[in-house]
Amino acid sequence: MKKFIAAFGLILWLAGTAVTVYGQQTATPGVSEKEKIRLYLAAGDYRRALELCEHNIQGRPSVEAYLHLTYVYQAIDAYLEQLSQDQSWTAVEQLYLNLAYRNTEDLVDPPGGLARMAKEMIQTSVRQQSDVSAAMAVRLNKAEADRRWQEQTQWRKIHPSDWWRTWPDLW
Repeated sequence: MKKFIAAFGLILWLAGTAVTVYGQQTATPGVSEKEKIRLYLAAGDYRRALELCEHNIQGRPSVEAYLHLTYVYQAIDAYLEQLSQDQSWTAVEQLYLNLAYRNTEDLVDPPGGLARMAKEMIQTSVRQQSDVSAAMAVRLNKAEADRRWQEQTQWRKIHPSDWWRTWPDLW
């Protein structure tokens, strides 16, 4: 049994290393952080979109950075709402796993949860965090935040059924 566990650990380590090396080799040079977030939203990789937004706030706090984070939270909320209306509970579980999984050890100790419970937990959390990050953006520059919210409102009207897949072109 110990040999099996050691072999399995080695396989996981090799897989993680291969993914890291492959990701470094295929990364497109010169892609901006905004474009990366746009790609993560399009792929439905909300965990990485959130992490990059949070990283941007740590490195360069600004109205724009807080609004990007807020937008990603709201995109998650809207996506969950659409999945719920479509009764796409498998996709809700996949979103939950995308947000919950962070490391290779999650493969051997996976987080669990029922899809409807996961939806409620995620929506409650993203709505609260969205309000917090939006308030921070307003504190930094209310006029700029208001201008960007108008842009977002127009974007949502133009793309009512899938606005959460990316953010406004003007951003």
